[in-house]
Amino acid sequence: MRCCIRISFLALALLFGCSRRAPTALDLSIYFTCDTHGRLEPCGCFTGQYGGLTRLKTVLDAEAAPGGLRLDIGNSAAGAEDYDFVEYRYMLQAFAALHYDAINIGALEAQFTAAQLREIKKISATPVLCANLVDKSTGAPIFDSYRIVERSGQRIALIGVVDPRAAATPGAGLSIGDMESAIEKTLTAIRGKADLVILLAFTDEATLAELARRFYECQVILGGNVSQPAQQLQKENRSLIYFVTNEARALGILHLRLTKGAPLQVAGNEIRLLNDKIPQDNSLSDLMQKYRAEIRTTHLAIDDPNYLAADTIPGVRAAATYVGTEKCLTCHKDAAAVWAASAHARAFATLTARKADADPKCIGCHTVGFGDASGYRREFAATKLVNVGCESCHGPGSLHVREREGDASVHFTFRPLDGGDCVKCHYGEFSRPFDLKEQWPLIKHGKDSQHTAALSISTP
Repeated sequence: MRCCIRISFLALALLFGCSRRAPTALDLSIYFTCDTHGRLEPCGCFTGQYGGLTRLKTVLDAEAAPGGLRLDIGNSAAGAEDYDFVEYRYMLQAFAALHYDAINIGALEAQFTAAQLREIKKISATPVLCANLVDKSTGAPIFDSYRIVERSGQRIALIGVVDPRAAATPGAGLSIGDMESAIEKTLTAIRGKADLVILLAFTDEATLAELARRFYECQVILGGNVSQPAQQLQKENRSLIYFVTNEARALGILHLRLTKGAPLQVAGNEIRLLNDKIPQDNSLSDLMQKYRAEIRTTHLAIDDPNYLAADTIPGVRAAATYVGTEKCLTCHKDAAAVWAASAHARAFATLTARKADADPKCIGCHTVGFGDASGYRREFAATKLVNVGCESCHGPGSLHVREREGDASVHFTFRPLDGGDCVKCHYGEFSRPFDLKEQWPLIKHGKDSQHTAALSISTP
């Protein structure tokens, strides 16, 4: 009897001992974006637009695995203007609503000033990372170099870097060190603290591979500054490399199995396109409306004609200024009729309907001369220089008007136009696809019987 009890206890000890020594596996899903480029939601100018964090939230809410990592690799801002910074603050709120675990700095964010980025660090509910973006005067990193998160007892280190070649002109008070030194220093700091190291690197495809060859400790490297999303998951040295881009139209998904003491396993990967059939999340659409409400009442640099003219040559005035479509239509009757029947004549109304008529990112393609000292300004509030008018394509017309009104000192000819002038606004999803031969007949105009006009366009 005592022998049987002793054997039973031994069996239990062996059983529990084996269970303690058995490797524990973690199924980890990673969802990541890059180059969201301020695309909180599609602008809505045309139907069929892909992407937007509004659609991303719908997908993640419905499909994301519990405990998955959500990451952004950089360029979530649309630019470095003051209105881009206002929008970026709302992008951060969206990432928080999306339950992102970390946001990396990209080339566009690195163009903000040191003071602006310190504000971002203070207000962002989602950790912002970058190991090599530093204060120019002190050399101290603006953001944390890494973050360690835990999933089911496994420790995962997230490291962020931005390629100084991609961000060649950092903002005031900032300097960008080389990525390799920053990664090496950070890996030393986290040695023994992580079971998995994920590098978020805003850099090009070739450099992602170089980093993998040099830093085998980074089992997963996510990018980056690329022309298109990865066609397949890559393996370089001991690292998995995956990347995505495309202004929030694509989501990178990587499913891993992490077992202590065993090689990292890939359970699946996918580049998910966020197509126009995916419903948009209303809560994030509300954030866009809040941004537009704030930007409407915010004084911006682009509102100041002196700011717009600051880069002109001292003492040299612009040869011509914008006069407005009405000045053109009084003489060019046939062209006026064509224009009035076109969507160009109602372009500003589409902004008003979406409450985007004060959004500098939208106004340029819906007004005459916005961004030029003599062009449309937000303070005009649709009273003049609105819609896509004659001067939107042909350029400022004041000298042409003066000449036609009898000023013998003026001899002016409009420059010739071609399809390249159209694609300043009609590119990508804003006119899919743009074909001048098909589109030109819709607005065809030129020399008419009422007047000799410099309204001509060359077709291929």
